[in-house]
Amino acid sequence: MTKTKKWMTMGITAALVVGLLAGCSSNDGENNTAGKDGEQGPITLTWFDGNTKGEPFTDAVAQEITKKTGIEISIQQPTGNPTEKLSLMLASGDYPDVVVMSRGDASLDKYISSGAFIPLDELIEKYGSDLKEMYGETLTKTRYTDSKNYYLANWYGLDSDPVFGMLMRQSLLEEFLPDKADGSKPLTTDEFETLLKNFKEKYNTIDGKESIPMTMNGENMGANLGTFKGMWGLKTYYDNNGRLQYDVKDPKYREMLLYMNRLYREGLIEKEFAISKTQTWIQKLTTGAVFATPGAYWDPGNGNAALKKDGGEKNQLFAYKVVAPGVDPAQTTFGPRSSLGWDAIAITKNNKHPEETMKLFNYLASDEGQHLLLWGKEGEQYTMVDGKRQPDPAFLQSFKDNWDDTVKKSGVRKWLWFIKNGLDPNGQPYDMAVKFQRSEVDELAIKSLGDSVWDTAQYDNLNPDGGTPQALTAQKVKDIMDQSITRAIIAPSEAEANSVFDKMLEDMKKAGDEKVEDIINEKYAQRMELWSSK
Repeated sequence: MTKTKKWMTMGITAALVVGLLAGCSSNDGENNTAGKDGEQGPITLTWFDGNTKGEPFTDAVAQEITKKTGIEISIQQPTGNPTEKLSLMLASGDYPDVVVMSRGDASLDKYISSGAFIPLDELIEKYGSDLKEMYGETLTKTRYTDSKNYYLANWYGLDSDPVFGMLMRQSLLEEFLPDKADGSKPLTTDEFETLLKNFKEKYNTIDGKESIPMTMNGENMGANLGTFKGMWGLKTYYDNNGRLQYDVKDPKYREMLLYMNRLYREGLIEKEFAISKTQTWIQKLTTGAVFATPGAYWDPGNGNAALKKDGGEKNQLFAYKVVAPGVDPAQTTFGPRSSLGWDAIAITKNNKHPEETMKLFNYLASDEGQHLLLWGKEGEQYTMVDGKRQPDPAFLQSFKDNWDDTVKKSGVRKWLWFIKNGLDPNGQPYDMAVKFQRSEVDELAIKSLGDSVWDTAQYDNLNPDGGTPQALTAQKVKDIMDQSITRAIIAPSEAEANSVFDKMLEDMKKAGDEKVEDIINEKYAQRMELWSSK
């Protein structure tokens, strides 16, 4: 409701107030907060979200949220590093009303244990019926060690889309191995190695440039290793007879690195990959001189756009499944996804309106709220046809033409809070802009790698708590692994690669890796017990 701009007679004013209050009370009381306790305007909540770009909460979607809930949001845009800002806020106690932070942030446990975040269970019980229905078992799995909920997950529910794959130019794959080009059958590691050799032999240069059988983004070793780990069916940890250990201790990890080392020694992996930056990597893909690269199927981005423009749809890099010897193709792990989501959304103890805030949460998390955030407004961005939403074709196309501009102007997919992966009750995707109309690259990735998606949730965030001596040990062990893995890949011989790997395991043990594993296993046992309790 807005304040009146000029005084009228007392009788008319009173009538207006009564009428306005009656209008508010006719809305769903679980979501609407306007008019409570005699307040004459929307409540304003301060809101920290390191994922935002500093845009004000004033677009059409934001205005509709305020209309529905009686709450305005003041976005607290972090300057500099959001993680550093979170640490500063925790140290000073100067928190906003709502904090959105990564579930993997080391500060999350500190915010909870220090009392900065309030428990949400009673608020959810009173004001969160829609939220409870949408989240289901996720609320059980995101509880803290005291069995209380201190945050709500964002991007929760298992996303069925794959992640990593061996990205190969389809036109070239059709030339060398046509029966595998449509993605219906996986390649073996031997077939992939032969492909790289055949490409190198036939195409020594492309358009006057030296050809590159396979390159890698040196700034994203997580994606490189994630792709190769997928071939061998490796997961976050090595389960050694019920004890979780670092993944490098799995015998298959050594096999994987020796395979990568062989490709490198044979000149099939670009020699300078370790120092390649993301921008340089994209530029190399754009030239058309590269046959393959590991990574997430969406990573090439602008590189694929340029390839498609120059040579058509099949000139692009598509994601394929490559399978190591002895690995069941259905047990590959190219798609690590957490059903518990990316972010934690919490109410701080400084919040003077926790009930109203939970009503807002409930609305945004509801089916109606999700469609507003991700589809927009009926009659503007979409229409209902035979009980299903149909996006306006021009609006859908605008995401492809200029994603950032469309998000900024429309507000659709701008405020990404309480997002649920998957389909709505009508069987349509919540994430309209990304999943309503899939590209040819998306479709082949799903076809080739869809069955390799697996839930990482049980292994998420098991490392020692930040700021502890054990956390320092864990970081030292990680540094040893990061440095040694690259050295093993580029070793001049298989014997040297094995030697580097053996030295890595020795150095990890000296650094105290088993003590870190003790904590990982202790946390894992606690988590399994917590998940099994109601």
